[in-house]
Amino acid sequence: MPKLNRSTLEMALIGYLAEAAKIEAAMAGIRKELGVRRPRAAAATTVAATTGKRVLSPAARKRIAQAQKKRWAAFHAKKAGPRRVMSPATKAKLAANLAKARAAKAAKAGKAA
Repeated sequence: MPKLNRSTLEMALIGYLAEAAKIEAAMAGIRKELGVRRPRAAAATTVAATTGKRVLSPAARKRIAQAQKKRWAAFHAKKAGPRRVMSPATKAKLAANLAKARAAKAAKAGKAA
């Protein structure tokens, strides 16, 4: 048997990969007609999985983004309820506490300097 060089082997590999892709596409069509989903282990070992990353069209990415924005808006609309209303007396009390805390912090900073 003659010794094969690297380029011959690479071309054979490319041919076999193309043939495997055709067979895989035919099998996918048959599965689709039968309504059968492929097991996860087999999905990881397909030629399509080893050839690279799946690329989405710009239109598909846009549809996905719009759907996500719609879900996000619905989530936040549901989450946002009526806000608590503080009485003027409570607001004044909180403002006085804040002023007192700031004065204490300024006094402490003045002593340290």
